[in-house]
Amino acid sequence: MTDSNSTAANSTVAVRRVAFLGLGVMGYPMAGHLARAGHQVTVYNRTSAKAQQWVQEYGGKSAATPKDAANGAEIVFACVGNDDDLRGVTLGETGAFAGMAKGTVFVDHTTASANVARELFAVAQKAGLHFIDAPVSGGQAGAQNGKLTIMCGGEAGTFEDVHAVLQHYGSAVLVGESGAGQLAKMVNQICIAGVVQGLSEAINFGEQAGLDMPRVLDVIGKGAAASWQMHNRGATMLENKFEFGFAVDWMRKDLGFCLDEARRNGAALPVTALVDQFYADVQALGGARYDTSSLIWRLRKLTRDQG
Repeated sequence: MTDSNSTAANSTVAVRRVAFLGLGVMGYPMAGHLARAGHQVTVYNRTSAKAQQWVQEYGGKSAATPKDAANGAEIVFACVGNDDDLRGVTLGETGAFAGMAKGTVFVDHTTASANVARELFAVAQKAGLHFIDAPVSGGQAGAQNGKLTIMCGGEAGTFEDVHAVLQHYGSAVLVGESGAGQLAKMVNQICIAGVVQGLSEAINFGEQAGLDMPRVLDVIGKGAAASWQMHNRGATMLENKFEFGFAVDWMRKDLGFCLDEARRNGAALPVTALVDQFYADVQALGGARYDTSSLIWRLRKLTRDQG
């Protein structure tokens, strides 16, 4: 639900006809913020029952295809799984691009490759459409609370057209041309991978040293070691709770984009590559759907096995 500050800040935004494609754990509440802000929302989801559930909760309409959802919309949003899913909802006879009028903006919140963003930007341009790649950070809680960070790539004029609407569920910044949003999200995931591994090692070390780790995290959380991960995942890591949050499977997908891009641009990602393999270990241990903070779970198992 949109908080009161967000609602007040966006109360003067003009009502727009919008479509939202993909009602997963992120897209469902994001589309809900748009409806609660007063926009006319048509949704599409691959599983139609989820779209019907959304309509019952928020109002608006559902459509049988992305093309039908996009028909008549001024802005079309998407938040799907990967590059292929994104192509599936944009291209072809039933894709959104086929239903969008010239001048319509497509905003993609999928965490995908920079290549597919540039590809679809070019296809959209040829069709007289506009395309913004706008991956998000903040997780399910950020989507539900309207507190996402939105990293956008594309043309400045197009971004300005959609900026006020994006503010209903997050803080949006244009970071560069087409593909730059996805590259910025890769930077974000690289940072997270290193921080979570460092935090996991620190907690495991402290536990082995016999420290009162809740007290230690409280102390160091007020200093230079503090991080979002420490404040939001430290307690659950101590409790060995991981059945929530951003799944390891999705993190490995994202880190795969990072490593592929690094091979193209020549950047060295030694820590990222190592942490990616640690996440592969978590998958092999049965934690594929665990939160990314489950790296500590892997370390505890290693420690027990070596003890």
